Amino acid sequence: MIRKIARNILASHYRPVEKFVKDPLGTQQKTLNYLLEHGRKTQYGIENHFDKVGNESDFRTHVPVIAYEGLRPWLDKILIEKQTNVLWDTPVRWFAMSSGTTEDKSKYIPVTRESLFNGHYRAGYHMLGMYAVHYPDSSFILGKTLVLGGSQQVNRIGNGVYTGDISAILMKNLPALVKRRRTPESIALLPDWEEKLRKLADYAIDSDIRAMVGVPSWMLVLLKKIAEETGRDIPDIWPHLEVFFHGGVSFLPFQEQYKKLLPTERMRYWETYNASEGFFGVQFAPESKDLLLLLDNEIYYEFISSGEWDKEQPETVPLGGVETGKQYAVVISTSGGLWRYKIGDTIEFTSTDPYLFKLTGRTRQFINAFGEELIVDNADRAIDEACRRTQAKINEYTVAPVYFGDKNNGAHEWFVEFEIPPKDITVFTTVLDESLKKLNSDYEAKRSYNLSLGLPIVRVLEKGVFYDWMKYRERAGGQNKVPKLSNDRRYVESILQYMGSKS
Repeated sequence: MIRKIARNILASHYRPVEKFVKDPLGTQQKTLNYLLEHGRKTQYGIENHFDKVGNESDFRTHVPVIAYEGLRPWLDKILIEKQTNVLWDTPVRWFAMSSGTTEDKSKYIPVTRESLFNGHYRAGYHMLGMYAVHYPDSSFILGKTLVLGGSQQVNRIGNGVYTGDISAILMKNLPALVKRRRTPESIALLPDWEEKLRKLADYAIDSDIRAMVGVPSWMLVLLKKIAEETGRDIPDIWPHLEVFFHGGVSFLPFQEQYKKLLPTERMRYWETYNASEGFFGVQFAPESKDLLLLLDNEIYYEFISSGEWDKEQPETVPLGGVETGKQYAVVISTSGGLWRYKIGDTIEFTSTDPYLFKLTGRTRQFINAFGEELIVDNADRAIDEACRRTQAKINEYTVAPVYFGDKNNGAHEWFVEFEIPPKDITVFTTVLDESLKKLNSDYEAKRSYNLSLGLPIVRVLEKGVFYDWMKYRERAGGQNKVPKLSNDRRYVESILQYMGSKS
């Protein structure tokens, strides 16, 4: 009886998804109207003439596209000057701290009650609904969910105003009933990563864990720790474990290790796309990792074509104008008070009925030192193919250009940490290069005859280097991610410097 009730609750969360899938453009128009209604009398709305905005075209004409640098002065009005009605017409009670993968300083993303409950939480219910409709036999709701979130606690910075990781803000505001089914707050919000890992392992070993939520790279660290400390297989510890809701980084480079740790047909992996700024997409069906764009969670979307990314005021495309197979940067307006804000992520639509897409990287995570236009999606797929064909498994990697010198042409230098190294690194490098050529015609052209781009240079790092380097940079755990690609050498030089300091 309890199981039947639980299944009905989960299935009910799919009905709103069906509704916006049937009318995607109408849903987005309603969202824009709602946002403008709340924004017209704000300081931002008055300065940018929201009163003259009657449709999508007016919105693009009167309101500028901004990045974080353009948002910061408005945040200062709230954070420092304690002004109200700045970006949104209800109070901003929380600021999600986000360092991202390409910037060293923290960003403060405004979170309102509307964006929290009607955005993040609503999208979470959509995730459950989409999973449950495909797996009506699911019983994970009857057990515990292991959540591995951020390491920044919620801290009070003013009268009723708090900062913290978005995962910490979400956990703090969850209903009591939901909290009881998840990792205890006292453990999940510990700021010290090593202490959190230790206590999470102790808690999880004796719990009926049936679902996991987190970033694949850091969850892998926890699962390995549990397996090593107990000397037992994870499926023996948690016989009812059935699903890992994962996001933050591509799952592709880690999938073989998860299969090794969780060698059971019962285990399922469900992709998500959420960030401090909002919860944008959820895997739509078991047979594909393509994500459904979430359209009813108080986010209005626009998209910038690849040729416009570097322009100060780029032309944007509304949802109705996107095409499959093209690269777009994502621009959002939200009930958190973000207006035409560039989040830095790039996507490619795989379908427009419904609107399905895949994440391809970030506007600042790419390599184009020689005109090769390499993106994260290319790198993930190529290294996965190289691992598959050489029976290798990786923990992490990062890539940077090697610039022309007196005695060398350009190249890409790959720092790779293997869980299981290939028997022959030369074969691995060759397969990696061949895969990149198949995936990226610009890369293939630059590799022709080794004229401008030579064979990749693969540097094998010892196990644990990436983890220790992230700790050294105070970026271990939670939502922090190892940057995959960089158009300069700052990350690889930082790794080399760290390795040199330890030798």
